[in-house]
Amino acid sequence: MSVPILSPASQTSTVILPATGTTGDVTSANLPFGLYATDGKLENSDFVAGAVAQVSYTYRKLGGDVLDIELKAQQVYAAYEEAVFEYSYIVNLHQSKNMLSNVLGNTTGTFDHHGELVVGSTLSSSLGHDNNVALKYTRFEFGYARHVAAGHGAEVGIGGNKTVYSSSIDITEGRQDYDLQSIVATKAATDSYLADPNNRKIIIKRVYYKSPRAIWRFYGYFGGIGTVGNLGTYGQYADDSTWQIVPVWQNKAQAAAYEDAIYTRTSHFSYEIRNNKIRLYPSPSAEPSQIWFEYSITQDAWEEDSDRKFGASGINNMNTIPLANIKFKNINSIGKQWIRRFALALTKEMLGHVRGKFSVIPIPGESVTLNHSELLSQAKEEQEKLREELRTILEDMTYDKLLEKDAAISEHSAKIFEDAPMGIYIR
Repeated sequence: MSVPILSPASQTSTVILPATGTTGDVTSANLPFGLYATDGKLENSDFVAGAVAQVSYTYRKLGGDVLDIELKAQQVYAAYEEAVFEYSYIVNLHQSKNMLSNVLGNTTGTFDHHGELVVGSTLSSSLGHDNNVALKYTRFEFGYARHVAAGHGAEVGIGGNKTVYSSSIDITEGRQDYDLQSIVATKAATDSYLADPNNRKIIIKRVYYKSPRAIWRFYGYFGGIGTVGNLGTYGQYADDSTWQIVPVWQNKAQAAAYEDAIYTRTSHFSYEIRNNKIRLYPSPSAEPSQIWFEYSITQDAWEEDSDRKFGASGINNMNTIPLANIKFKNINSIGKQWIRRFALALTKEMLGHVRGKFSVIPIPGESVTLNHSELLSQAKEEQEKLREELRTILEDMTYDKLLEKDAAISEHSAKIFEDAPMGIYIR
């Protein structure tokens, strides 16, 4: 039997990695996401140059001039793009640790499927088209600590993030019991500012009634004209030529003490509150005609007042920090070298998967075993090492770690100068 004569169309593989890339091929069509492609984006020309150079780098590192590499240039471009995304991901995680406490409640953003800020959104408009929170050094503000303090302030009545309302009770002679919740709900029907129309439970902050101002009782009808002397110890006048004026703060302290004495000693009224129902002691007569109270409204922790914001709709965790992908042009030489190495490891993984489909290739009288398992093992190990290397470096550069290093430098510098001889100044 005669041996057939084969006439193959080509004696070389149709899929071989070229020695160099082509600038015109680094387009959205040849990239999985195309974020850094040149399609109408001149600022991405540096990425294109890097992706083209990555083909030559991969070709040399994997021995393409000795043995064929069964990959296309498009796969190297894709690996290069993924390496940039991975670098941006790890760096943004690091920056999230640095800034989260100080940006809680701040404005968040709207993102597209690339993770980029949507042009025209509130935050994008304020930052500008070519700006990025990932490139900002955030202001240190004790963000979370201030939020906690606001909660304490709301409870003790010195501020906070809850609105405090006030209302009054029209006293009926001889009646001791009044339902404050019902009073507020009734008044809210005509004045929506006073309470929530859903009649949520109110929290009573303070109960009081109007008494004559301290200045009336303390300084007299004319408000202290001609009597601002040392009222505590010395007296109003010393002689015809001496006039002693006490500091204003002393007058205010005396007035406050006197007013507190009126409130505590001469009010003659007391009360108790049970489930927002108040009982007055003793049973009131014609005076006072009104008693006032201050209150806040029970709200869900994420609910904000319509006329002011405290950040409930802003940043609440790492996911809502407006960190977009780092611009390729803003990645320095350290980052770009990491990207090259990581892209090479990704390319090795791709090549391992390709060769794994044909682990053994038969040839006349023999067979060739491909190194797919070795490539996959090396690729996985190199990727993990590169990730760990970057994370370790960044972990040493968190703001708290930098403070520790600065403190150590300052301490050691002080020790050095302790041994320095002091100069003697001679006039």
